[in-house]
Amino acid sequence: MYDAEKLLAKARKPSEDALRLHPFYRGKVETGLKCPIRDYQDFGIWYTPGVAAPCVAIRDNPELIWEHTNRANVIAVVSDGTRVLGLGSIGARAGLPVMEGKALLFKYLGGVDAVPLCLDTKDPDDIIHTVKLIQPSFGGINLEDISQPKCFYILNALRNDPDLEIPVWHDDQQGTSTVVLAGLTNALKIVGKQMSEVKVVMIGLGAAQVVTVALLEASGLDLGNLIAVDSKGILHRDRKDIEDTQASFATKWRVCLEGNAEDRRGGIAEALRGADVCLAFSKPGPGTIKPEWVKGMANDAIIFSCAQPVPEIWPWEAKEAGVRVFGTGRSDFPNQINNSLGFPGIFRGTLDVRARTITNEMCLAAAQELARCAEDKGIHEEYIVPTMEEWEVFPREAVAVAMKAQEQGVARLQATREELWAKASATIKATRDQVQLLMSEGMIAPVPEA
Repeated sequence: MYDAEKLLAKARKPSEDALRLHPFYRGKVETGLKCPIRDYQDFGIWYTPGVAAPCVAIRDNPELIWEHTNRANVIAVVSDGTRVLGLGSIGARAGLPVMEGKALLFKYLGGVDAVPLCLDTKDPDDIIHTVKLIQPSFGGINLEDISQPKCFYILNALRNDPDLEIPVWHDDQQGTSTVVLAGLTNALKIVGKQMSEVKVVMIGLGAAQVVTVALLEASGLDLGNLIAVDSKGILHRDRKDIEDTQASFATKWRVCLEGNAEDRRGGIAEALRGADVCLAFSKPGPGTIKPEWVKGMANDAIIFSCAQPVPEIWPWEAKEAGVRVFGTGRSDFPNQINNSLGFPGIFRGTLDVRARTITNEMCLAAAQELARCAEDKGIHEEYIVPTMEEWEVFPREAVAVAMKAQEQGVARLQATREELWAKASATIKATRDQVQLLMSEGMIAPVPEA
């Protein structure tokens, strides 16, 4: 039996600590220096008059910007605050703590410098125009917490823009799907089932799930075995509301036509009957998924309940209902199915070969490497993906991504597996060592007692 009150108290603690510690530190990131200041004469090198020389060099050969500046290791985290962590459209200002947190994870886990940019607009064309205007300062763009369908429109427009010379990706799509695939790959090994045979239910078919469909298919899923449920019920070929919006929701309409081979109708309860897998990215719970519905799933069922900040069903409820492997998007429960395991390493590898884009195949390579990282340590029901504490996961992921980018011809630089490992691991280790040094010297203040 589970002590529900004790577990609920544990689940509430991160939010309580966040309200106490965010104002104490007044944010999570700041600008740091990477060049020495031996004395004030060095300003003549790093600023005027010396800085004019690299400026002229870049003017005459624009490719030198990658050598003379930090552009090769800095990205922008761009959001309009319209779909933030299950909180919905809370606006650019309210979304800033999340984007700062994203920048923290990029730096600490991947050694990537990230600048949070919350835009005071909800117009997708404004966002596209802004990204194009700021691209000279960045090596990549991470789109974050942007509502659908405009997130699809923005990503596609930027990735297909011939004038854009840097990779743009939407982490809620590509990043989340990468970790979902990694976790599901190992969960299926634990329960002894094959991707080609399992029946999968997706609750919610938003940004996170759209690319997941593509990656699961690439990994052997029979689309006919997929049933998706949105706020209006199960997707099926008679869903005229989706047919009418198929230009914006192409994947949803395809799932209507090619998924749900049994032609089920109804809601979550009907969809879950006999299902082997449930992938939920929908309305925060608890209670969105009811234990009695879970009891009707197949033996050795798998549930990833990833709504934020509260999963659709609590882990202990799902376990008591018979689920064998359970994951959430939270860091305070086992099996965190969270894009934080993906984006730092994926961008590390992308930047290390100066890739022009981040393809689904690069994400697939990252997912496979993530799954291997966990398997190398010994997977079990409460360990299907690595944790963020396992720092070596991120350079391994970076190497897999960079090698795939070279294979696909989207990398500007060529490097061996050994060279990529040395660069990625040294960069990430340097960041971690720097933070530990600042903490030990008191330059990052100790966490105050509650």
